Amino acid sequence: MITRRALLKTAAIAGASGFGLAAIGRIGGWAATTPEPVVLRTAKIQANLMDVGQTRDVLTYGNAGMPPVIRMKKGEPFAARLVNAIDDPTTIHWHGIRLPNKMDGVPFLVQPYVYTGDHFDYAFTPPDAGTFWYHPHCNTLEQMGHGLTGVIVVENPNDPKFDAEFVLNLRDWRLGDDAQFIDQFRPRDAARTGTYGTVRTANWLDQPQYDAPAGGLVRLRVAITDVTRIYAFRVDGAEADVIALDGNPVPQRFAPDALLIGPGQRLELAVRMPDNEGALVTLRDVRGTKPKALATLRAVGASLKRDSRDLAPLEANPVPEVDLTTAQHISLALSATAENVPSDSICGSLGYSFWAINKVPWPGDTPDPTAPLAELKLGKSYVIDMENLTPQSHPMHLHGMSFKVLSSSTRPVQPLISDTYLIQPNEKVSLGFVADNPGDWLLHCHIIEHQKSGMTSYVRVV
Repeated sequence: MITRRALLKTAAIAGASGFGLAAIGRIGGWAATTPEPVVLRTAKIQANLMDVGQTRDVLTYGNAGMPPVIRMKKGEPFAARLVNAIDDPTTIHWHGIRLPNKMDGVPFLVQPYVYTGDHFDYAFTPPDAGTFWYHPHCNTLEQMGHGLTGVIVVENPNDPKFDAEFVLNLRDWRLGDDAQFIDQFRPRDAARTGTYGTVRTANWLDQPQYDAPAGGLVRLRVAITDVTRIYAFRVDGAEADVIALDGNPVPQRFAPDALLIGPGQRLELAVRMPDNEGALVTLRDVRGTKPKALATLRAVGASLKRDSRDLAPLEANPVPEVDLTTAQHISLALSATAENVPSDSICGSLGYSFWAINKVPWPGDTPDPTAPLAELKLGKSYVIDMENLTPQSHPMHLHGMSFKVLSSSTRPVQPLISDTYLIQPNEKVSLGFVADNPGDWLLHCHIIEHQKSGMTSYVRVV
């Protein structure tokens, strides 16, 4: 007889290891139509993030360590209960998942705050398979910066078979030499690229190493849950192909040759391990002047002699196809601003306004936000023509819906399906989508300082 307490404890352990909560649900016999909610309890803990000692005031879901990897099934109901045990109000946003608007986790816009000691129940059925993630949408710079970022894997039983799978949660920490938190942002950096962390981790570890079958095919799921850093990925020591971006299969697989990925985005790689036992495969960030080895895979055992060319393609998600013959165009300009600073709000204003969308800086999390960028008709096709007038890159994330990348003024692009696009300085990009999900949906930069200092708005689908 598995008690609820034991089940939740086991689920937390399994999630942290990447085994997954959905698998625990099947063991526990949860009914598919009325799933037992996964309990995500916020907590303030101490964690070993540096060699010099434990870091205080780290935030997580659960009792210890990194937030669990949550595993769901495509097309099967999922439920979670957020229990808030920290001092700040909070919510959960299920980043990249197309779900009902009232489940989206944005304060004031779609749901109330979850205050200390309160709870909120989330329930939805994920329509898409892939790699996603979850995080607060309240006091985001502080809460995400202190650890409240976890990865979601939505499984598809029709996926090709891999010999191993690993999930990497990539993030920075703003820590001083004593391993304690320092200020999360500096205004001069917020007005540029954002304030970078001082300690870089994968799964809350420095360069973790995992064993994988020699000669086998490994599925490596990577989520950038950082508040600032843009990565340029490279794999050394093995053949590797990008098979999915932002939860959707890529139209044509390609090598991650310094592939740029920004905060909020996800990457899936098919790695063909070396045949020799002990050989190492390294995932690196080669952006900037200080390249970083993020994680390694070590080949173990006799070679399985798999061939990556035999790997079947991932099944496409049921995202509606944009009709370009009838699509209405929405012009959107990203710019700097010198407007007045936003008023303070319970979810935390930075007290600065550096950025704007269509010349309007977001006023903060208030009961009376700005008017929507556009009011969209349910079921109609649209194209966002986005222009970046700033000298910085911006990972622009749309809640609740997925878009297709149609064209860029600076480079050839694959017709990727995504929810986040990393727009470069002086780039113009067209993103097509069907307004198939009613409600108010945020559109914002996922460099959190940019989001909190003005580069946020929303569209309304009616």
